[in-house]
Amino acid sequence: MGTGASRNADGGLHGGEEREESLDQAGGQLYVSLKMENYKKKGDLIPHVYGSVPIVGSWDSSKALSMERESTSMWELSFVVPPNHETLDFKFLLKPKNGYTPCIVEEGPNRQLIGGTLQGDARLALFKLDNEEVLDYRVFIKADRVSPFDLAASWRAYQDNLRPSTVRGIPDVSIDAVPETGPENGSSSLELDLEHYVVPAPSTSANSGLVYAANLAENPRSITFAGGCCDQPATIKEMEVVIPDSPKVYSGSGMVESKSVGTFSPLQKQDNHRGLFVDRGVGSPRLAKSSSSTTFSFDLKLDSQNKNSMPAAAGAVAAAAVADQMLGPKEDRHLALVLVGLPARGKTFTSVKLTRYLRWLGHDTKHFNVGKYRRLKHGTNQSADFFRADNPEGMEARNEVAALAMDDMIAWMQEGGQVGIFDATNSSRSRRNMLMKMAEGKCKIIFLETICNDERIIERNIRLKIQQSPDYAEEPDFEAGLRDFITRLANYEKVYEPVDEGSYIKMIDMASGHGGQIQVNNISGYLPGRIVFFLVNTHLTPRPIFLTRHGESRDNVRGRIGGDSVLSDTGEIYMKKLANFVEKRLKNERAASIWTSTLQRTILTASPIVGFPKIQWRALDEINAGVCDGMTYEEIKKNMPEEYESRKKDKLRYRYPRGESYLDVIQRLEPVIIELERQRAPVVVISHQAVLRALYAYFADRPLKEIPHIEVPLHTIIEIQMGVTGVQEKRYKLMD
Repeated sequence: MGTGASRNADGGLHGGEEREESLDQAGGQLYVSLKMENYKKKGDLIPHVYGSVPIVGSWDSSKALSMERESTSMWELSFVVPPNHETLDFKFLLKPKNGYTPCIVEEGPNRQLIGGTLQGDARLALFKLDNEEVLDYRVFIKADRVSPFDLAASWRAYQDNLRPSTVRGIPDVSIDAVPETGPENGSSSLELDLEHYVVPAPSTSANSGLVYAANLAENPRSITFAGGCCDQPATIKEMEVVIPDSPKVYSGSGMVESKSVGTFSPLQKQDNHRGLFVDRGVGSPRLAKSSSSTTFSFDLKLDSQNKNSMPAAAGAVAAAAVADQMLGPKEDRHLALVLVGLPARGKTFTSVKLTRYLRWLGHDTKHFNVGKYRRLKHGTNQSADFFRADNPEGMEARNEVAALAMDDMIAWMQEGGQVGIFDATNSSRSRRNMLMKMAEGKCKIIFLETICNDERIIERNIRLKIQQSPDYAEEPDFEAGLRDFITRLANYEKVYEPVDEGSYIKMIDMASGHGGQIQVNNISGYLPGRIVFFLVNTHLTPRPIFLTRHGESRDNVRGRIGGDSVLSDTGEIYMKKLANFVEKRLKNERAASIWTSTLQRTILTASPIVGFPKIQWRALDEINAGVCDGMTYEEIKKNMPEEYESRKKDKLRYRYPRGESYLDVIQRLEPVIIELERQRAPVVVISHQAVLRALYAYFADRPLKEIPHIEVPLHTIIEIQMGVTGVQEKRYKLMD
């Protein structure tokens, strides 16, 4: 806009007045902005302006022009003055937006603006109410000369919805007090029980809490049995163990390729050798000898040096991976996190959370649970005697399945895997030494020891173990199973040796979230550092997290991406229903908090929610569409066909020109994930589609490639229940 004119003491013109004169000659017009500020809103009274031409052209208060809210305390009205009406006579008044009474006119004489200059002294706008209370508003009047071209540009910007934010002035952290009384809006309240609004979650929902965590670990590659994959129950007689030897090159033609994970096909006889052809699930098939084979095994895996072990990531994760590839030792390119700890100390829970976190960051990560190998190899009905240290058969069997799991993990790493999580008790130095010897020159080992001295947590974990573990699925007597497990635990305690060798992380009494200790030794590098930081902030405290998009915005109605538009009429209804939902669902959770982005459609959606702190996160802003911001997809397809096609081919990695990709969004959301893990009370996250897709993928452990296609509908609340048993999901659809 133009610059207002001013004069020197000697009457000479400043540059602003020179520009004003040139604008006058070019047909410049006067642009006037009137603003009023008051922090004490009184009912539904809204500031209005009325007076002479060109403001209204009438001193009839019923025709007064309503000022628009610019922030929580500021109201604004702007207009252009034609050259032949540069003398303005006006006053302010207060009245309801859509009513005529009460109508309160400001005290004092009329205000006059001549040629952009206010006549008389600047003064507050004073309004005397019926109860003799006086409201005072600060008044700001600004007049500028603008060219017709500037006016045209301003109008175009207005049409493109680049209007001042309606939430300017709301602090980043705020809390609205709960009103003492007040009628509910009947059309927006939730009169029915909340369960009425529950809708089915998708088949790929975040419901790991309904499944025994160890069953979600990797299926053994080296243990198969006749007639099916290793998820099916089987007796020992049905199983066949395949122990791989050192790889050799095989060029024979007797292979029968199998594409199904966990299946096998018999090989034709080749030089009197027999074996099983095992599909290892990643890369080329592998031949491993069966229990009846007497000699060799063949391996057709690609050399690990030719595999791309870079994470699917951007930003810091990608930079750290490049540095490790270029500067670190070869074995450091693959990381093995080896769990250590007594039973019922949360090892599997920690393994599952770490696996989910690292996968979400873009690292190819798998969880190998030795208990799953043991159950497939030796069955599920092993008594506590099987776990005695003075039982040589039991010790040999347990070491055997540990070696099989470690071999599978290393083989997967050689095929390109990045982080393997080895989940077992590993409670003796001899077991850990065996693992370190197997990993020598192939991967870097970090021991992760979980220590818990809280008897209440240990007892709870034991009871969950009896209820959920396949080891006790066939034990009808809960108390008998409990006694057996306590005896098993005592057998481990007798020979337990804490970690004091190699690189290690010790988590001591961290499960409750109240203090505890993290001890680290010989830990360096970006990824181990991120793992430590993540572990510091995790705990087992049950609490819900609610994910919801903002109410429908005007840009949603127009099909435009990005932008910072306000809510549509439908969106305003949803914001009231959401406030009602939060009030009912979290009525006993006064420590809950509301998180929004910094864009006004999420802040407005949260505005009716009272009694909870509201926190704005820049990290929760919608994906930055760059030069495509404000466009429809049809406009992008028409005007930027190459960009449209590039995005269509790879939505995960596609980056808008001067904008972001989904991988960029994941990187900026990591602090949000860490804080969600650290929080001990419920959190309501009101954000945008791309951001919520990425957050939901973390809790649901969805592959990165699926993130851009996850459905996050408007006006739907996704409740993620976090706790000791894992993650469970529930969905509420408040309106269509």
